Amino acid sequence: MKIYIFADLEGISGVSSSSFVLGDGSNYALGRKYLTADINACAAACFEAGADEVVVRDGHGGGYSILWENLDPRVLLVQGATPGKRFFGIEGSDGVILLGYHAMAGTQRALLEHTFSSKNIQNFWMNGRRVGEFEIDTAIAGDYKIPVIMTSGCDKLCAQAKDFLPSVITCEVKKSTAQQGAMMLSAEKAHALIREKTIEAIEAMKAGKIKPVTLSPVTLRREYVERLEPMTGLCGDRTVEFTADTAEKAFFGSPI
Repeated sequence: MKIYIFADLEGISGVSSSSFVLGDGSNYALGRKYLTADINACAAACFEAGADEVVVRDGHGGGYSILWENLDPRVLLVQGATPGKRFFGIEGSDGVILLGYHAMAGTQRALLEHTFSSKNIQNFWMNGRRVGEFEIDTAIAGDYKIPVIMTSGCDKLCAQAKDFLPSVITCEVKKSTAQQGAMMLSAEKAHALIREKTIEAIEAMKAGKIKPVTLSPVTLRREYVERLEPMTGLCGDRTVEFTADTAEKAFFGSPI
C-alpha cells in the first residue's frame, strides 16, 4: 500500500501567523520544524496502518520547507520544482493525504486564507464553483483515480473540505480566530490527533468508503488581483480561464 502526503504549511499545527510561513518571517524556522513534525506523525501512522511506501511532497512555496535531516527515514521526499506535475510520484498510490491545508481566499476569519498566491490571485473557480487549494488538489488526485482520504488544518478548512468531499476524514488541529490568529491544540495532542485521523482515513479507504473525485472536462478560472496584459485564456480584465480533459492540465494552463 502506498500513501502520498502533499504537505502545505499554513494549516500545520503550531502555525498561527504569516511569520511562520514566509521565508523572511521571524518564526519561519519554527514553522519548518512544526511542518516536519506533523509529517512525521502522519507518516508513522501510515506505516502503522499498513503502508509499504510513503511519498511526501513539500508543497509550500518553492517546495523547500521540510527539514530533510529530521524526516522519518522511511519516507521518500519530493522537493523543488516539478514542471507540469502537481503530485510528482503519485502513480500507484492508494490514497492521498493533504496535510496542513488552509481555507480558500476570502474566507472570513480564516487563518492565512488564500488560494495559491495571496499576492496575485483573488479567486479560483472550478467548473463554476468557487474553490480553494483543497478542492483543486482533490480533483488533480482524481485525475489519477486516487482518492484524497484525509486533510488537516483549521476548522474553516475542515468545513470546506467536508462540503466538497463529505467522505473525507478531517483533522482539526486549530480553530481560526482571524487571518492572523488561531486557538491551537498542544503539539502532543495535535500529533496524537493526526495519528488517529490518518489511521481512520486509511481504514475508510480500505473499506472503499472514500472515492476519487473525477471531473472531465475541467474548466479552471482564475481571478487575479491586478489587471492583466493580453495573454492566452484571457476572458476579462483580471480573469483567465482554461478548459482541459483533466484538472492538472487545466491548472497548468497558465502560470500563477
